[in-house]
Amino acid sequence: MTRRTCEPIRDRRGSESLHVGIDNEGIIEHPRGDVFAWHARPGAMTRLVPPWQPMTVVAEADSLADGRAILGLPGGLRWVAQHDPTSYDPPHRFVDELSSDGLRSLPPLAIGRWRHVHEFSETAAGHTLVHDRIEAPVPAAALRATFVYRLRQLADDMAAHREATDAGMRPLTVAVTGASGLVGSALTAFLTTGGHRVIRLVRHTQLTADERYWEPTHPAPDLLDGVDAVIHLAGASIAGRFNDAHRTAIRDSRIPPTRKLATVAAAASNGPRVFLSASAVGYYGFDRGDETLTEDSARGYGFLAQVVADWEAATAPATEAGLRVVTVRTGIVQAARGGTLKLLRPLFAAGLGGRLGSGQQWMSWIGIDDLVDVYYRALHDDRLVGPVNAVAPNPLRNNAYTTALGQVLHRPTIVGVPSFGPRLLLGAQGARELAEADQRVLPVKLQSLGHRFRQPQVSDALAHQLGHG
Repeated sequence: MTRRTCEPIRDRRGSESLHVGIDNEGIIEHPRGDVFAWHARPGAMTRLVPPWQPMTVVAEADSLADGRAILGLPGGLRWVAQHDPTSYDPPHRFVDELSSDGLRSLPPLAIGRWRHVHEFSETAAGHTLVHDRIEAPVPAAALRATFVYRLRQLADDMAAHREATDAGMRPLTVAVTGASGLVGSALTAFLTTGGHRVIRLVRHTQLTADERYWEPTHPAPDLLDGVDAVIHLAGASIAGRFNDAHRTAIRDSRIPPTRKLATVAAAASNGPRVFLSASAVGYYGFDRGDETLTEDSARGYGFLAQVVADWEAATAPATEAGLRVVTVRTGIVQAARGGTLKLLRPLFAAGLGGRLGSGQQWMSWIGIDDLVDVYYRALHDDRLVGPVNAVAPNPLRNNAYTTALGQVLHRPTIVGVPSFGPRLLLGAQGARELAEADQRVLPVKLQSLGHRFRQPQVSDALAHQLGHG
């Protein structure tokens, strides 16, 4: 519930000026102490910044009492949120205010005062009433979607952590490659807000205690010592024109590094017991028509099908050493910050979106938060072994997806994209195996375990990512 009030706000110098107060509140079905602790952990801001907004987390506050968070804005500008120690009252309240830190942070101050009061109170049922109050001269309508997104993210994330705890999961130390990518940044933030430690395997000089230098072609023998699990996400983007150089980059960034990392994991001292590796539904080939594809379906044909098969086979050293290995066959990820949705959104928003080719090809998709949940379940559920289809339970044809995206954005979808369009960008092979791939994949292993999807319908996933929920 969002409401707007106007009242005098007293600033630190004691003078009064009229500012708009915007209030929003909602119930989170978890104890207040747990909800407050979630906000205090690394990753909370990353999980709460709406993906459709033009801002990224540059630095999170190291303390809700007096820390400072920095958000990146277009044009290199910075939004600086300074926490107010005089208002800090755990587990009841913390407050942050718009502040300045150098020239790049000065332009945002033109909006005037911005003060965000976060309050938490207990309900009779032992749950938490989360009350946000924004004191700023902005219309309430401009923040309504943000409030909806934040409450839903908080509720869904905490529910996923509680389910894992109930299943016996304990705090883990997890090494992650590709931690700065689209999936990696969401997953690492989710893990740290859940109380887990993430070791980022990076290809630059180690900057913090939670980073380790990783050379993909020659990983150090002790790289994974003292780690409970590995999540391997790194690999060159598949998007691009399918020429010899691109095909080589796709293979070479996946297969040899995966084999070497699995070998190190197998030999690590006090090392990981779980090895999760990214994979793709490309395993099933690009032209399967109406066939229902499960984890037991045969491999398909084509370049990507062969790459994925070799990629999964490269985890063999970990399997042979007795580690539980899961290869996460991912569908088309729906995320406003990257992937196909980031490319399609401006076209559809301009009323230029439409079906691709015939529009009859099946599309197997998954919302990014559901993908995060799949990796999380694979970390703690020993029943998941081998390939797991990370797709929503409701695949749909391209023309149905087109309609759903148009409806979410309130735009017509009458401008179809002929087949020669993707061929110009991706080449004939890229268009055939990526843009026009026809795969009807179901998450049978996950469904057999009663796995809960946050957004099983594509319209819900799109609305959540684009702020139209």
